[in-house]
Amino acid sequence: MSENADEVDSGAAEGAVAQGPAAQGAVAQGAADEPAKPGPSAPAGAGAGVAAAAGGGGAGAANPAGAATSAAPAAGGAHAGAAASAGPAAAGAGAGSGAGGPVGGGPAGGFDASAWQARQALIQQQRARAAAPAAWAVRIRPAEAAPIRTATLIAALVAGLAAALLLGDGMGPGLLVAVLPAIAAAYFAARAAGRKARPWTVMWAVGCMALLVVPALRDSAWPATLAILSAVSLASLALHGVRTWPGVLFSPFGFVDSAVNGVGWAWTGLRSRSGGLSRDRWLPVAKAAAVALGLLVVFGTLFASADAAFADLLGDLTPEVSVGDGPVRILLFILGAVLALAAARTAAAPLRWDRIRIAPGTARSRLEWALPLVVLNLLFAGFNAVQLAVLFGGYDKVLKSTGHRSYAEYAQQGFWQLLWATLLTLVVIALALRWAPRGGAGDRRFVRAVLGTLCALTLVVVASALRRMDFYVDAYGLTRLRVSVAAMELWLGLVLVLIMAAGVFGARWLPRAVAGSAAAAVLAFGLLSPDGMVAERNVTRFQQDAKIDLAYLQSLSADAAPALDRLPEPQRSCALRGINDDLAEAGDVPWYAMSLGEYRARKILRERPLKVSYEDCSRLGTFGSRVEP
Repeated sequence: MSENADEVDSGAAEGAVAQGPAAQGAVAQGAADEPAKPGPSAPAGAGAGVAAAAGGGGAGAANPAGAATSAAPAAGGAHAGAAASAGPAAAGAGAGSGAGGPVGGGPAGGFDASAWQARQALIQQQRARAAAPAAWAVRIRPAEAAPIRTATLIAALVAGLAAALLLGDGMGPGLLVAVLPAIAAAYFAARAAGRKARPWTVMWAVGCMALLVVPALRDSAWPATLAILSAVSLASLALHGVRTWPGVLFSPFGFVDSAVNGVGWAWTGLRSRSGGLSRDRWLPVAKAAAVALGLLVVFGTLFASADAAFADLLGDLTPEVSVGDGPVRILLFILGAVLALAAARTAAAPLRWDRIRIAPGTARSRLEWALPLVVLNLLFAGFNAVQLAVLFGGYDKVLKSTGHRSYAEYAQQGFWQLLWATLLTLVVIALALRWAPRGGAGDRRFVRAVLGTLCALTLVVVASALRRMDFYVDAYGLTRLRVSVAAMELWLGLVLVLIMAAGVFGARWLPRAVAGSAAAAVLAFGLLSPDGMVAERNVTRFQQDAKIDLAYLQSLSADAAPALDRLPEPQRSCALRGINDDLAEAGDVPWYAMSLGEYRARKILRERPLKVSYEDCSRLGTFGSRVEP
């Protein structure tokens, strides 16, 4: 038996004697609850020793040797001989059981306290590791934010009020006005944190403001929604100041963390000011504001009653607020204030997304890496050769061999496949760069040559896809889906050009360049008015071959009104009927919720109302799927 076991067992017995009969009974009960398992040497003797230890009220624990001795008479002569032949092992089993220690948990000689302590320490370490955040989450944690300034709090409050007053009736110029206080709040917080604007930050901020102009110009919801989402992305890039791919991709999610922490940040600032804000400081400000409001109400009412033109102007400029839309206004106030606080909190202490490091993959040998890519390049080259042959006069042969009646049918079949081929090529390039050979300058030149060839061949595929779409639009007209996927294909071609440039000049700037190109594409898409483009192209097609799908034109927004107004009657009135019904259903819209496209449409319909009845338009196929001959 080990010395550690002797010390533990003796200490248990002495403690039980010192505490009295109750403690002794607890020790005995612990021994009885955990009977020792008989060893293979003495199956009966070990159990008898445990029983004797339990019956002795802890005596076995106090004297382990006596536990084995007392087991002999209880078990009979045969059992005693078995216990004696078992030797120290049997005695150790009885001692461990009498002490209430774990059976089989320690060494053969008894309970090992040091091993038990080591086991508990290991369990605690495992629990601590499981509860601890991931290493990347620790690395991106922001620095401690400086206390919020009063100017930031006021700007956030104004942003909430602007959102409640200007966004309840829809998106329009009011969105841009409501965002200005949030930008001011972020600026004040950045200055308090000592952050300085860099060229990329200024570019992101200007791009964000330019994108927010799109909802003020376009009535169509889908380019306006894209512009708002892109503006949020650019704002996150400006506030976080990121440069890497993880930063560009994950920075918009930083607003979620900042929104939660920003509310607590503002609440801490308000509590710190409430204790030192005396009545002498806030009472004069409240009195001045009340007097100013009273003067505005009194004299504004007098001037409005004196002049009808001023009354109309005042009514147009003043937001209309009713009790019925109170819950919506309150929700918009909370949302505006929280978003402004999120922007300010991000500007004060942004998450450090650039600290996320993506380890490159295992470098492959030249043969292993290049063989699949060279085969792919050969496939692209063969496909492009066929496309060039068709482009330079092989239409008749192609149509005859494929069974298509027109090149438009032939083009329709392949556009979507080519779009997917372009997307998959970008994925292949990203994976190839991850496992590219990195042995030296020779490997770098080899990688650039192989991937540069793939990018150049893919640009030919992009041109072929756009050419197919052009033929298809000439035959069947332009739609929202067709103009959007064509714009996406153009942007993918631009990304390929940027990748080729990064191979020559370095790729440090590539993540930000790709993000900037995406935002520029969305801005151009919104400024060009896709609904207006669709209407313009369909009107031109009608003037050429007298074919038009009036049913599809019903789904266009008010941005299409200037182009549709050029149609002759009765096609003009039938094409504008959908826009007219939407505007009539919307009713009067205040200036801050009316886009430029909606304003133009209302003006056109007011000056030249519809002249054709619903029945006449129905006969022309306006409310069906018939294409007019």
